[in-house]
Amino acid sequence: MQFTSDIDETGQRTRSSQFAADPLMQSAQTAQQSFPQSALYIVGLPIGNAADITLRALWVLDICDHVACEDTRETRKLLDRYGISTPTISVHEHNERSASQKLIDYLAKGERIALVTDAGTPAVSDPGAKAVQSVREAGFRVVPVPGASAVVTALSASGLDSYSFTFAGFVPPSGKARRTALSKLAQKEEAFVLYEAPHRICDLLKDLAGVLHAGRRVVVARELTKKFETFDAMTASDLPDWAQAHDPRGEYAVVVDMQDKSEEGLDAKDLKWLRAIAEEMPKSRAAALAAKVTGMKRDAIYQMLNAEDSE
Repeated sequence: MQFTSDIDETGQRTRSSQFAADPLMQSAQTAQQSFPQSALYIVGLPIGNAADITLRALWVLDICDHVACEDTRETRKLLDRYGISTPTISVHEHNERSASQKLIDYLAKGERIALVTDAGTPAVSDPGAKAVQSVREAGFRVVPVPGASAVVTALSASGLDSYSFTFAGFVPPSGKARRTALSKLAQKEEAFVLYEAPHRICDLLKDLAGVLHAGRRVVVARELTKKFETFDAMTASDLPDWAQAHDPRGEYAVVVDMQDKSEEGLDAKDLKWLRAIAEEMPKSRAAALAAKVTGMKRDAIYQMLNAEDSE
């Protein structure tokens, strides 16, 4: 691919994008946007479906002087698909600190550098955070170019209550550490999202079943945005059977719904004060007050009080 050159306001020669004549780029007015030099661009890439790349990401990858990659071979496949010949350099978890200095040296020369990971966004459950920190400390600008997100994709199609959630990503791979991490997450009332690799998904789901209330809703999402994408909804009690019946393939996102206290009931301390206030006011008012305090559904508490009276 041949690039043309422009002279910017500082007199420096810069690369012009091959996409300048593309109708979609013209509609997006990409050429009129600012893409400063001496900047590190954090570019979000597709998580599976190559068509999910953004116009802005294509433009940045094309005009940058280098693309810093987690795996140059994987990134080159995507760049070749779109006819982008920008040179690549390797920046991964094992060389990130030393490679950061190379990025800083390029930026000091006025270059634009795009930082990418194999899929998704750098520095989010992927390498990149150390490089970003080093570049910022060196006084250079960092510009995010957002793209596809596995956590948001999984949540959006899960059908679960996710107005607030914890993104936990990958929990520790070893059994004891994994169970400890899952137990802490299970105690949260809000939803949470996990990532897992195929060779560990069965162990993860079995351990998750052991720490969640049996009725808590879970969605296991596999191969997001790809040809064999699946979403399987179940309760926590179903997780071991699901793991046993499925052959682990592809990357997984596991979405756990927010805790429904109506399923778990009240603990001994809650029951004690609930009985006490039910003796001082109508059961309907006591149930309404308890619902506000505990998060349990009012009707469930009212039925519980009536059931105790009938015993």
